[in-house]
Amino acid sequence: MFGPVLRGSLVTLRPPDESDPARFVEWFADMEATRYLAHRFGMALSQEEEWFTKIGESKDDVIWIIEAEGRAIGTSGIHIDWLNANAITGTFIGDKSAWRKGYGSEAMALRTEYAFRWLNLHKLSSGAIAENEPSKRALLKAGYVEVGMQREHSFREGRWHDHWLCELLRTDWERARRGG
Repeated sequence: MFGPVLRGSLVTLRPPDESDPARFVEWFADMEATRYLAHRFGMALSQEEEWFTKIGESKDDVIWIIEAEGRAIGTSGIHIDWLNANAITGTFIGDKSAWRKGYGSEAMALRTEYAFRWLNLHKLSSGAIAENEPSKRALLKAGYVEVGMQREHSFREGRWHDHWLCELLRTDWERARRGG
């Protein structure tokens, strides 16, 4: 499903529209932009359109386009296990001119509030390739806490990389919002 419009001071999360699949084709063709993603291969426009259709019909996924500076810069999503009230989250800033401006952190905060307040989830999990310091900082800023490391989890650029794991419990998020 596509998420509702969520507005922050820096970014807006909005449902995808028909112009977005072409952006994903461009972003995923950029090896620098995708260097920390699990899937680093480009897709044809028809494949991206099919993916958006599939996600839009899903009852277990919520996806947004991140807008900042008047344009789409990335995506954020929640992939839900309804039985256990848990979800895996992810954010990708594909527009490199939007890197290191706090947009990912705010997108994560908006997404987190939606997951806990509107979807009534209990726990969110995420992670990053261990060398991806910007993603780790953004997740920690959004309230996630480190819970472990999957050693030599992915192979890319001729070597194995560890995968850093983090999570956020609703009770911890609520306590932090109350200031305690």
